[in-house]
Amino acid sequence: MTDLIATNRKTAILGMGATGLSVARFLSSQDLPFVFADSRAEPPQLQEVKDHFPETKVVLGDFDADLLINMDRAVISPGISLNEPAIVAAREQGVELVGDLELFLEHAKAPVIAITGSNGKSTVTTLLGEMAVASGLSVGVGGNLGTPMLDLLNDELELYILELSSFQLELLNDSRGAIVALLNISADHMDRYEGLPQYHAAKHRIFRGASKVVINREDVLTKPLISSQVSLSSFGLNQPDLGDFGILQGLEEGFLAYGIERLLPIADLALKGSHNIANGLAALALGYAADLPMQPMLECLKTFKGLSHRCENIAEIDGVLYIDDSKGTNVGATVAALNGLGVAGRKNLVLIAGGQAKDQDFAALKPAAAKFVKQAYLFGADGDQIASVLDDVCETMLVDSLDQAVSLASSVAEPGDMVLLSPACASFDMFSGFEERGRCFQQAVDSLKQSGGGQLCN
Repeated sequence: MTDLIATNRKTAILGMGATGLSVARFLSSQDLPFVFADSRAEPPQLQEVKDHFPETKVVLGDFDADLLINMDRAVISPGISLNEPAIVAAREQGVELVGDLELFLEHAKAPVIAITGSNGKSTVTTLLGEMAVASGLSVGVGGNLGTPMLDLLNDELELYILELSSFQLELLNDSRGAIVALLNISADHMDRYEGLPQYHAAKHRIFRGASKVVINREDVLTKPLISSQVSLSSFGLNQPDLGDFGILQGLEEGFLAYGIERLLPIADLALKGSHNIANGLAALALGYAADLPMQPMLECLKTFKGLSHRCENIAEIDGVLYIDDSKGTNVGATVAALNGLGVAGRKNLVLIAGGQAKDQDFAALKPAAAKFVKQAYLFGADGDQIASVLDDVCETMLVDSLDQAVSLASSVAEPGDMVLLSPACASFDMFSGFEERGRCFQQAVDSLKQSGGGQLCN
């Protein structure tokens, strides 16, 4: 592969967000010049760029093909589509297009574990990071989650664990011997991809150059086309074959297992829900592939309660559990939450969902909603699309705000039920992100505990 850090190359950084700034810091640390380009007239980080890189040329507005064609390479932030006309023109003229992932992999000296999937990757990445720390390793955790990966580079680290989005994988050509996992695939970001096959292809780029591969044997879309010389293992909620991770004796009273070996009673996991049991098994499979000792990993599973806004238990009020899954920003995540938290034989869930649809098909919600959802309160720009799909399997109501949804949900939920915020949508129609949406849900729930007092969010 071409040396990405030749000193005489002209480089453009496209995108002035967290990734672009991390690329700028990295190139600056190498004493390499670059120009910044951002399609926005006033990027939020513009002043930070001016303060930290005062000598750097900044080009704002629609990407300029002439600018890029005169570059040797462009480092493209993951939020920018490769179908931008200027980027297409640059590629046709032989400009090298790379992402921060390529730069990171070239310079990381410690082993790398890379994790992707439509759902669960943040939970698995964070959990595996805790397992590595418990095993006594100095570890850097980041990527699509938390710290941009180039900011993690440190020769004293013993392991890197990266969460990767499909956008970050679009330019990956060689993972350079990383241990990789594809947790699951369901339709997401259909506003960027022409269909599921294109999204699937982006996710599968993670397998290029991998030394060890972990997949979900219950999701055929995760199965890769790789050499038989590459180590392949799997996880799933069924009985595992030798060398794989799974469940013995069922989900109700069973055990996490490695082949025929019982590892831990399911009842001992701090994470709840079948989807989180799968996340725990994925982390174990990856840790095992990286030679982490088993006992510290199992101890982490007894204490790790999950991420904020990811099936997070907020409160129990009058026998009703309120759960914040604001990070469920696509249909697959919400289906996983419904199936993971639903009680067989009765409709125990009151669902709050809605936001920006991202051109998703909500039909996949129907089977789980038919089994477990007694009432759905739908809000936001595309709440009506969800309502039109769920109308014939559960009661639905369009509401004006998250506050109203919480208030109405509390009036229909009975002891033993759960009120679940799992939007299946992006949040940017009403909130700054899923974090703010989750905080507002939590504030609304807190006001219920205090008999309706206090100011709620919209």
